Amino acid sequence: MTSKPIVVGLGEVLWDMLAEGKRPGGAPANVAYHAAHHGAEGWLISAVGQDALGDDLQQQLHAGGVQLEVARVPFPTGRVEVTLQQGIPSYRIVENTAWDHIPLTQAASRLLARADGVCFGSLAFRTAESRRNLSALLAGMPAETLKVLDINLRQPYYSKELLETLLGLCNALKINDDELKVLADYFNWPTESVCAELMRRYGLRFLILTAGAQYSNVYAHGTLSHLPTPAVQVVDTVGAGDSFTAAFVCAWLRGESLERAHQQAVQTAARACGHAGAWD
Repeated sequence: MTSKPIVVGLGEVLWDMLAEGKRPGGAPANVAYHAAHHGAEGWLISAVGQDALGDDLQQQLHAGGVQLEVARVPFPTGRVEVTLQQGIPSYRIVENTAWDHIPLTQAASRLLARADGVCFGSLAFRTAESRRNLSALLAGMPAETLKVLDINLRQPYYSKELLETLLGLCNALKINDDELKVLADYFNWPTESVCAELMRRYGLRFLILTAGAQYSNVYAHGTLSHLPTPAVQVVDTVGAGDSFTAAFVCAWLRGESLERAHQQAVQTAARACGHAGAWD
């Protein structure tokens, strides 16, 4: 592993439309941004529209240190209306936007062939086109590449069938405590057994479980790292989970210990909660 790993966010990129204005967002874009700020080459594979919002979004990504393999497609650039209630976001995701039509390109395949890690979630798989193309990109990657699924469930864009497909494409997983309950219901597992069952069934290298303001656990190599969530003055939690993922993945790829990688991730997410939006 080189000292500067290549970490790719694969999937949606969009504008988070907050009360104070628009901010770049989308979980894969957030991961790429935070990876770039943790010493990696942070890349994004996605699509934006042939519109002013797409121009502006690409400029913001470049300014944030993100390297782009982003197509321009004849659909509007993605937007999400974000409503905050005591700092906790809810989302209304505009449909049939550019990232619903991410193309399968040789350039994206070449990038993923040399990547050290890729992070993706369920939302970008909501359309048949992106689902087909993203699945092909992931299936064509080298087996040794770290493939992190942050399932990032957003109603109504997921199903048991989709999650089973995505779990088959990953070798590492991040879920939160609400998503844990969804998986327990889908697979008819006791809640306390879900993490162990997922590790065993899918041969995961690690599994991250976050529980908001309470704690986070990381399971790997038959060990568990447990850390309480630091008490912080929360502005909002938009993108905090993505910053956690990026920090952990970068530390893991550099060969840091499980405990050290977990500590860096927790500290990064705590800082993210202290400012508005997903980026610093």
